[in-house]
Amino acid sequence: MQLVHHPVSGEPEVLADDIEFANTWLSRARGLMFRSSFPQGAALIFEFDSNRSRSIHMLFVAFPIDALWLDDEEVTRVARLRSWVGLARGRGDTIIECPAGACDEVKVGDRVTLSPSD
Repeated sequence: MQLVHHPVSGEPEVLADDIEFANTWLSRARGLMFRSSFPQGAALIFEFDSNRSRSIHMLFVAFPIDALWLDDEEVTRVARLRSWVGLARGRGDTIIECPAGACDEVKVGDRVTLSPSD
C-alpha cells in the first residue's frame, strides 16, 4: 500500500510506502510516543468516523514530524511539529503523520490517497 499525494496541479508523488494504521484505542493513544525513530517512507494513519476538530501532541515523541488533516481525502491542514513540545489542531476525518520533510510539497486543497503498491 502507498500513500500518494495528488497536488492541485502537477504529477502525483508517493509520500510513503510503509503504512501503519492506528485503529485501536491503544494504538491511537500511543501514536508515535516512545519510538526511537520514524524512517523516511513511513506513515502512521488515524482514520475516524466523522469530520471534526482533532488535536495531536508530541509529548514523548523524540523526533519532529509532518502532520496532515484530511476531510474525505482533501488536505485541510498541514503542520510541522517539533519533538517533545509540538501541538497542533485541525479539522478532518483522517490524520496522517510522516517523518519531518516528507510533506514539504503538500498544500491545503491537495488530495492524499491510499493506493495498492505497484
